[in-house]
Amino acid sequence: MNHISTIEKLNAMKLRGMAEAFQKALETGRRKTGMSPDEFAGFLVDAEWENRQNRRLCRFVKKARFRYQAGFEDLDFTLRRNLDKDMINRLSDSKWVQKAKNIIITGATGVGKSFIASALGHQACQDDFKTVYFNCLKLFAQLKRSQADHSYDREIRKIQRADLIILDDFGLQPLDAKDRMSLLEILEDRYGRSSTIMVSQVPVNKWHELIGDSTIADAICDRMIHSSYRIDMKGDSVRKTQKS
Repeated sequence: MNHISTIEKLNAMKLRGMAEAFQKALETGRRKTGMSPDEFAGFLVDAEWENRQNRRLCRFVKKARFRYQAGFEDLDFTLRRNLDKDMINRLSDSKWVQKAKNIIITGATGVGKSFIASALGHQACQDDFKTVYFNCLKLFAQLKRSQADHSYDREIRKIQRADLIILDDFGLQPLDAKDRMSLLEILEDRYGRSSTIMVSQVPVNKWHELIGDSTIADAICDRMIHSSYRIDMKGDSVRKTQKS
């Protein structure tokens, strides 16, 4: 058998994981250590499966554009910031995304809200959920530009296709009429179908004032708050703690 030809054919068929595993087996002599033909075939199939899953995860994470490359293993529960470890552990299997639940993370600047949101989003990617991160200021500015060039509907559809969206820095400035309507449209289309993480320095009880229009504020809060897990963080800035 021409092993080089076999590897070339595997790569040509885009069976890269299988080709790499076959190459390593030749180099290490693994095929000669007593594996039966069935076992060796299973070994190659497993390698291909793992390779495809890893490449899929990399695509998901790249498209998500997280603020931080964070995982649950990176979370520090020794810091005094009112972070409930039991709740985080319950959220770590992403079943809340499957159930189309939301998460609201509030707290002062620097306490680690965006890092935790990124960790939740990264886990969702690992669990095969399409996830996208947005900074609210940039998102609303982008949607206004899309209204001007008539691409708004396309942008909204792209947002709605995600299983999970992260809306970070919500409330850094009050919403104007266009921002309110865009946010309501996003949450209305996602309600009961897909999940949203909202990250804000502003306490939830002040969101009505922030949103500005009482009727629209009621609609936005109704769609976001009532189906959400709440993570209300307290304490000093993590960045200040790390510098000291």
